[in-house]
Amino acid sequence: MHTVICWFRNDLRLADNAVFTRACGIATQMLPVYCHAPDANVVTQWGFVRMDAPRQHWRRSTVADLSRHLRALGSDLAELHGRPQDVLAIAARAVGATTIVCELIAAPEEEAEVEGLRAAGFTVEPIWQSSMLAPAELPFAPEQLPAVFTAFREAVERARILPAVPLPIPAKIPPLPELSLLTPEILKAPLLPPLRTDTRSSFPYHTTEFSGGAAAANAHLAQYFARKLAHSYKATRNGLSGADYSSKFSPWLATGALSARTAYAALKRFEAEYGANEGSYWLWFELLWRDYFRLLHLKHGRKLYAASGLSSLPKRAHDAGRFLKWCNAMTGEPLVDAAMRELAATGYLSNRLRQIVAGYLLHELCGDWRAGAAWFEAQLIDYDVYSNQGNWLYIAGRGSDPRGGRRFNLHKQASLYDADGRYRALWNQPVVLSCLPEGRHIES
Repeated sequence: MHTVICWFRNDLRLADNAVFTRACGIATQMLPVYCHAPDANVVTQWGFVRMDAPRQHWRRSTVADLSRHLRALGSDLAELHGRPQDVLAIAARAVGATTIVCELIAAPEEEAEVEGLRAAGFTVEPIWQSSMLAPAELPFAPEQLPAVFTAFREAVERARILPAVPLPIPAKIPPLPELSLLTPEILKAPLLPPLRTDTRSSFPYHTTEFSGGAAAANAHLAQYFARKLAHSYKATRNGLSGADYSSKFSPWLATGALSARTAYAALKRFEAEYGANEGSYWLWFELLWRDYFRLLHLKHGRKLYAASGLSSLPKRAHDAGRFLKWCNAMTGEPLVDAAMRELAATGYLSNRLRQIVAGYLLHELCGDWRAGAAWFEAQLIDYDVYSNQGNWLYIAGRGSDPRGGRRFNLHKQASLYDADGRYRALWNQPVVLSCLPEGRHIES
């Protein structure tokens, strides 16, 4: 009897899941497991909880969807609560498993979890699967990754590297071990903070259409391409408000409810039926950017978490007062404050506004990029460790930007993307923001 634990991390789906497929292939009994973060409500060094309400609710709805899909196939999901290296070890010993199969996440904390399990005597098989393109198929080794994105993209397109066909759900799912063997202390559910909703949100995750999990992800993918929105993607992607100005794939991609290869396959089917144009090409372009930030982690690892990043720039002095005003939408800059209100209220923000508020913190308030990255980690429902680190370093001029960082002219940005002031009017209305640094609840 070979009992295997299939540990779901940021790959919360069954289709096109190499981890799930591998575990099903080698196990006579399989225990699917998800570990809820024990530090979601722990206050960070910057003065706020690590995972705010919207992100916690989004992830919980995604896990619930995965659990439903497993039960429909005759299996189930054991939801454990605690540090993975602790609770997985307890669960594995309880059911007699010595092998754990999981997604490879090339970030320091996630790597430490795997090493902790190995140190405890378990065989851990991490499988890389979060990128659209397989690293082994690229025309260079990870350590030779080009220093800037354009050179990477051109090399990939010149070599005509394409994603593999998405994997189907395995035809046979191994039976579960005896679940009663799991101890109650690791199954205890953490309390969720109150659900915050706002009808102004561009991604209303509390609705069925925008809920977490593979079911909603696949439905969204289908309707997006059926409405031919891909053709207008490049022209609308810098919009600030609404459901259709961008693809909205990112929240599902971040949790792995949607794989990048599945999104790409849907894009190619769309182009085969309706034709390709600059808009549909730009979806491929953005998926390549997502891959590039992942490959940066394979090349640079912990360097991406240092104050200087990939540069030789000195560490910034952290000004807690200025940072608090930025978080609390009290900078006095209408566009920045509107965006920060939307982020705090909804857990979502357009890509254009993410760049604007990040650039303002870094270049106008002289803030520490790591504090801004931590705030986004706490707030964003589509938080992704690779893209978050990569984008903040890029804007700070400490990553892969060949121009040494991005500083934005706020007047120009407002005139380009909010010329009629509609976005600022929408989000600069009085609204109560909660769960902000130092537990402050302010009305602005």
